[in-house]
Amino acid sequence: MIRLILIAFAFVLATLLSAEGQSREVYTIHGIAVDERAPTVAEAQQKAFASAKLIGAQRLIERFTLPEDRAAVTDLIIDQALADQIAAAVDVEEEVAGAGRYRGSLAVVYNPSQLRAALNQVGLPFSDSMGPKAVLFTTTSNGMDLAWNLAWEESPKESLVPLQISRASGYRADTEWEVMRDELALYGTQRAIFANLKGGQGGYRVDLVSVTASGARTIGTTRRAPDLDGAISAVADLLNEDWKRTSIVRDSSRTLIEATVRYTSLAEWNTLRGALVRSPLVSNFQTRAISTDGAFIAFAFAGDGQRLTSDLRDRGVVINAEPIGWVMTSAISAGQ
Repeated sequence: MIRLILIAFAFVLATLLSAEGQSREVYTIHGIAVDERAPTVAEAQQKAFASAKLIGAQRLIERFTLPEDRAAVTDLIIDQALADQIAAAVDVEEEVAGAGRYRGSLAVVYNPSQLRAALNQVGLPFSDSMGPKAVLFTTTSNGMDLAWNLAWEESPKESLVPLQISRASGYRADTEWEVMRDELALYGTQRAIFANLKGGQGGYRVDLVSVTASGARTIGTTRRAPDLDGAISAVADLLNEDWKRTSIVRDSSRTLIEATVRYTSLAEWNTLRGALVRSPLVSNFQTRAISTDGAFIAFAFAGDGQRLTSDLRDRGVVINAEPIGWVMTSAISAGQ
């Protein structure tokens, strides 16, 4: 019993530490190019830092919000005062300084509390949480399979949807879950995203489909891009937009729910619990009773039940209504 308590405590601690690191990264804007002149190098550097804070603030707010929401809010003014208020630190990635000129690439880390307060003050809906991690599989409808896969040297930076790039071939959106589950397990996730490239010299578009043990969900088709790098950027943008539309909470109302969680092991319970805790729609999570194969929980969720079901499905959790009430299980165990 003591060993089980220690294992559970270690899991919770690891989750908290991971969330803290994740928060810093999602609140960091990298690669801000600056080029400023002033009577002295020190003054030029200060101008560059101020400029980077302002540019980064604009990019950060765009990262967390939707265009139509920004257009509807008239009280949001992204100026130097706001940028200085929400910025926490400036990191130098590259720099060249001399003769009153400062050039380089800077990264700015922003303060989550300050930004959330600023956005809440003007009533701008936002989501600063990370989507469920997924493995990305590349497929094509134009015969460019190898080129499209190799173009993904790494996952897109500054994305709200963490991706692991698979080099495996032979998987498609209609592949049976049992066939791909071991491949996903290598990356520690239960979600696959298929990026099907189509088009040619006139431009490329990409069809995106999300697949979990619960089934497939069509995300949509990206904007047209002139080259493969542009197609990758378009994929990241569409995934971010899809995630924000799913996770942004627009009202303060909450629905209380009690549910039974069934699991086959402590590891599966930790996975299910972690999925619930990380959902941006879930708050006030409580474990009211627990046994070797099940737990009784309670929590509040924002929005409607369909949004909650969809978000949990992408995290590998199935929720069903049974005679005893709401029952949650692992999508993998449910499919066996």
